[in-house]
Amino acid sequence: MSGFLDRAKEQAKQGLAQGKQKVDELQQQRAGNDLLRKLGAAYYAERRGSGTPDATQSALTALEAHISAHGDGFLHG
Repeated sequence: MSGFLDRAKEQAKQGLAQGKQKVDELQQQRAGNDLLRKLGAAYYAERRGSGTPDATQSALTALEAHISAHGDGFLHG
C-alpha cells in the first residue's frame, strides 16, 4: 500500500510541475504578445505623426529583451 501512495504522490508532484510550467509558458506568451502590440501601436503613432522614434525604439528594445529571455515562440502561434 505504501508503494502505491508513494507513486501517486510522485505523479501528483509531476502533474503540478507540468501545470506550473504550462502556466509560466502562457504568461510569457501573453507578455510577448502585449509587447508586440505595444510596438505596433508605437510604430503606428509614429507614422501618423503623434508618436516618436524614441517610443518605437523603446518598444522594440523591450520586445527584443523579452525574446532574448524567453524565446520567440509567441511569434509563431
